[in-house]
Order: sequence, then structure tokens, then C-alpha cells
Amino acid sequence: MQQLDTTPPAAIINRDTADYEKWNNRDANLRVKGNPSAIIPVKTTEELVLALQETVDKKKGLAVRCGGHCLENFVTDPEIAVVIDISLMKGIRFDAAMNAYEIMAGNTLGEVHEKLYNEWGLFLPSGEHPAIGMGGHIPGGAFGFFCRKYGLGVDYLYAVEVVSVNHDRKVITTIATSEKNDPNRQLWWAHTGGGAGNFGIVTRYWFRALPEAPAFIETAELEWDWKNTDQAGFQQLVANFGNWCMNNSHPEDSANTLFATLHCFSPAVGKIQLKAVLCHQPAAGTLLRELMDALAQAHHIPVSLTRKKLRWLDFVLHPFPDIFTDARAAFKVKDALLLQPFTPEQINTAYTHLTTGQDTPGAFIGMASYGCQVNSVEAFFTAAVQRNAIMDIACSAGWQDAAEEKKYLDWVRNCYRDLFANTGGVPVPGDTYGGCLIAHPDNDLANTAWNKSGLPWHAFYYPRNYPLLQAVKQAWDPNNIFRHALSVQPGNR
Repeated sequence: MQQLDTTPPAAIINRDTADYEKWNNRDANLRVKGNPSAIIPVKTTEELVLALQETVDKKKGLAVRCGGHCLENFVTDPEIAVVIDISLMKGIRFDAAMNAYEIMAGNTLGEVHEKLYNEWGLFLPSGEHPAIGMGGHIPGGAFGFFCRKYGLGVDYLYAVEVVSVNHDRKVITTIATSEKNDPNRQLWWAHTGGGAGNFGIVTRYWFRALPEAPAFIETAELEWDWKNTDQAGFQQLVANFGNWCMNNSHPEDSANTLFATLHCFSPAVGKIQLKAVLCHQPAAGTLLRELMDALAQAHHIPVSLTRKKLRWLDFVLHPFPDIFTDARAAFKVKDALLLQPFTPEQINTAYTHLTTGQDTPGAFIGMASYGCQVNSVEAFFTAAVQRNAIMDIACSAGWQDAAEEKKYLDWVRNCYRDLFANTGGVPVPGDTYGGCLIAHPDNDLANTAWNKSGLPWHAFYYPRNYPLLQAVKQAWDPNNIFRHALSVQPGNR
């Protein structure tokens, strides 16, 4: 652990700077927009240290931004006066001294996929949208299309470099590794799922044992028309998908090469759609047929199928362009991990909210397959503790017109509350639910109007890991410099 030398300051973008709106308008979610007095883009660790020390010395509220894809207001809260933007901290190389692949935190997932594949034929199992920034994605656990086959991105994390603020309010830089004899190992562990914006600013990551990228993958799109779907058919289809996820979630299952998400759109959109990604292999067709047979059981809703074989890099740089578009919108997402499929009562609740929401076409319920290799890791080996789920579901809403915000927020909040009505409107961790993913933060969990379980918000994201994360927080950010609506609090608070 050492204090870095300072260098000339990075350019500071103030409200009267010509580029202020360009830099301030980088967040993907139009529902949240801040008004910081200064935005400081940095390119190097030295620039970052100087910018952070000055901000700490002036006791200004700060936030750090990389890709700008946070689902809540962690970077845009009115308390934040300074945003340090690390999106220019680029670079990917093999570090022989570390025997690991070094990835600077400002890279996007797309840049990481492209470099690793073109240079070494490898890939980092992580995320879905190529524009997501590495800085915040990795501490959230880093799950994506290939997690069932290869696990989470943090399962490959060997080391991190973190710029933090010590007890004396001095900025320091630390490299923490997974080595058992590393005195800073707990700082590494906290970044394997402990959430971004909690302990300091990660400048670079090192990864080991990355898998080879497949030359090709296959996608499949199944589509059911709402005109052919009644309540019984909807219930059977959703139940069948849940049962498939439950029966194909073990690490050794051959179906671990298949990832699928069921998108239950509003009837106003006209369709229910399943998107599947299969690692291209001889058994891909068999696995897809087995999934289709499982989904078709006990109902006769006509379905259309579209299959495509794609080069690996073409897919990861442009996944499902009809869903992962560059169009910006305001949105709200509330997710939950399921250990069991939805009950018939919950599926009826979903049907009711979808079919009575004809004026909210941007609202939907997504259900993504989970488990397999994710669940092969010991629960407390990483801070990403949820290692027994079969599915990750989300109630989501997106809108363009600010006048429609209340209508969409009401829909997504009420739907989520009613789905988990038996446990206080939230997925209380236990035998049925696994809580939530911090990669999909939801400030409502800290609001007793929506969380009536009596449990604090951190019980959903970190369960029994929270005291350990608090100890790391106390050691590395004792002054609570890095904070937001759902940030880990120091151990003495």
C-alpha cells in the first residue's frame, strides 16, 4: 500500500464549460439526471488520485462514473457535487508479472470482448450490453449470456487496483489479490460482488484462467401472439419455463450451454417472446428442441421460431438488436432471484398486471434462466453470495415521455409488490427466493412503503455477507467517502 505522487490536474468540466451537457448527459437512464458542479474525466491513476484528493479535501460529495448504466441515482443524486469520470482509462494487455490479463476499468464490455478475442481467442464471461463499463460491472458480480456455462465474471477475477481514502483522509492506491497470504485479500473479495461505489475506485482488474471463445454461437427466438393466448395458456407457458429452469439449473446439466430469457410483454405490444443463446456445438439443436417441447406441454399456443448462427464476435458486439438498442429512455427495473418457479397465483398476478396495463406498452416482465456453473461456486468464496438460484426475474418499465413517468412507476412497483405479496412485497431470501442482484439496484428496497418485510435493504443483496463487507468498508473507507442510497456502511455504524 502506497501513496501515489501527484501530477498536473485533469481537465475540470464546470457548468459553464461548453462540453458540460455532453459529459453530464452520459447516463443511460433518462429517469435520473444530476447537476454536479464539476465533472472530472481522468485518463490515468495519477490524475485520478489528484482529482480525488482535491475533492476529499474540499469535502464535496462525489460519485464515480464509468459506462453510465446504473439503474438508480448513485451518480446523479443532488448531494453529488463532483463526478469523477473514469471512462477514458483504457487499456487491455497480458501482464506477465501478474500472469493475468489486465483490463483498465474504463473499458466497455464490447472493447474487452473484441480485444480478448482478436488477440488471444479468449473471452471474459460477463454482461450483455457491449456499452456497459467495466468499472461498475465487475463489482456487481458480472453475469451475462454465458453464465450458465462459464459462471460469473468475478469467478475469474485475480486482482484489483483500488484508489481509496484512508482514516487520515489521504488518498492511497492498493493492489489486492486472491492469494490467501495477501494481507489485502479482503479488499479483492469485496469487489467480487460487493457492489460498486462502496470501498474506493477501481482503476484496473486482472483476470486469470479465461475460457476460449467459441467460434460461433446460435440464437433462437420463439414468439407467441397474444391474440392466441388466454389466461390458462399464459399460465401454462410461464409455468413450463419455470419448470425447465428448475430442472436444468445444476452445474453438470448438459443444458448449461443454453441461456434463455422469456419476455412477457404487454398485449399492447402483441407478443410474448423468448430469446435463447446457445454455445454452438453438435448438441445445440437437441437442447433447443427439448426446451421447445418443455414449453409446449399442456397448451397449444402457436409459436414461431427463428434461428441464427453467428460469429462469436458479431453476437457479443451486437446482441439482439431489437432489445439492446442504442435508443435512450427512462426506465425502472426491479429484479429478484428465484429458487423455485413462480406459483400459479403469482403467474395469475403477472397476467393481471400485463393485461390490465394496455396503456403501458413499455412495461414487461422478464424471466432469465440462471444457475448451472454459477451455482458451482461456494456461496461465500465471492461476495456474490447468491449461488443457488434457478432464475432471475425482473419487472421493468421504460418510457420516453416524462409525463408518463408516474404511470409506469406505478405499474412496475405495484406488479412487483403483488408478485411477492406473501413476503411483504419483496423476495425475502429463504427457501423460495434468493433476494436480489446488486447489479440491478432498486432504491425501493430501502423504502418501507414498498418493502414491508421488516428486513433492511442489504439483507436482499448481501444476506449473511453484509457484516464482512462492513468490515472491509471500515478498513478501506472509514470516513464513508464513497456512499450512495444503497452503499455499504462502515462496521461501526
